[in-house]
Amino acid sequence: MNRIPRFRFFFLILFLPIFAAAAASAQTKPRARDLGVPFDGAPGTNNAITDVKGVEVGHTTLISGNGKLKVGEGPVRTGVTAVLPRGKASTDAVFGAWFTLNGNGEMTGTTWLEDSGLLDGPVMITNTHSVGVVRDAVIAWKVKHGAPDMEGYWWSLPVVAETWDGFLNDINGFHVKPEHAFHALDSAHTGPVEEGSVGGGTGMICNEFKGGIGTASRVLGPKDGAYTVGVLVQCNYGRRDQLRIAGVAVGKEIPEHPAYGEDTGSIIIVIATDAPLIPTQLKRVARRAALGLGRDGSYSGDGSGDIFVAFSTANPGAASPSGIHDLKMLPNDSLDPIFLATVQATEEAIVNAMVAADTMTGIDGHTAIALPHDRLREVLKKYNRLAK
Repeated sequence: MNRIPRFRFFFLILFLPIFAAAAASAQTKPRARDLGVPFDGAPGTNNAITDVKGVEVGHTTLISGNGKLKVGEGPVRTGVTAVLPRGKASTDAVFGAWFTLNGNGEMTGTTWLEDSGLLDGPVMITNTHSVGVVRDAVIAWKVKHGAPDMEGYWWSLPVVAETWDGFLNDINGFHVKPEHAFHALDSAHTGPVEEGSVGGGTGMICNEFKGGIGTASRVLGPKDGAYTVGVLVQCNYGRRDQLRIAGVAVGKEIPEHPAYGEDTGSIIIVIATDAPLIPTQLKRVARRAALGLGRDGSYSGDGSGDIFVAFSTANPGAASPSGIHDLKMLPNDSLDPIFLATVQATEEAIVNAMVAADTMTGIDGHTAIALPHDRLREVLKKYNRLAK
């Protein structure tokens, strides 16, 4: 008797309140624009990576226990996030590329992504010590949900990235299990995306405020093709005194309760677009995320793993193993609006992550405070940068 489906059923019942709460928070929590933070560019309907048609995002959020760290028992503040370029229903690969601004981190599957220019499957994000289990779980999920390739193999090199949540989470307790990756994949959806302390971002800290998952999008004007660029970040980087929002040194204005006083975290940035771009162009797009990160004050410290991946949902069928493929691509001279959209959406996604996150206490009483909304508005108003 196969007990996995029954186990997964009970797992979903057990954690349903957490998932439901995350979904509700996506609809009720203010975002950076709601607080009057000014950003350039025109966002899409949801101001999220899912504004790129076909992209789905899912989370599994694991929160349990309080008090002193007991390895293997908690407290637990972690999870998994899944980004599916063409959604659960598709096995069609997309053109993709990656870039590492600072390499103190991990993103699996990038050797073949670099060589082939194809992203086959989801992008998964979790904590540093759970990359292996999530990678293996993605392979198992693909075997269960898809057919083998034309030669009869379920060959896969999943893209799984990480940031370190060990300040708040029992990271060496290995609390992320295969079923948590399965749930993130199975629950992925279009529309609004849950932000803040959810999924892989549950235990993350950004500029010594509580960090996590954030997203944003930009829609280009008709003269630039009306394409959409969407960004999702898992932000866990940065020093308080370096944080800038809308050009204002917010971190210096709100110095209270810093976490650890050095840039020891990381950030994963996922960029999606429906513009017809080939892998060499997507590599150029991925590099531009660094400029959006810099707008928020990051200098990409030595201890930070700043790793970015970009993909295009255009050119369906390009990964077919036979025949001659007719591809569409924009000329390089037309990429500037996409570069700018990437920078803008990255800048906003990071701020959205901090705005959505709540104060969290984890192992041994370690606490990361939320970015206080009222103080943020006061600081922006002080420097004439409050939009409303």
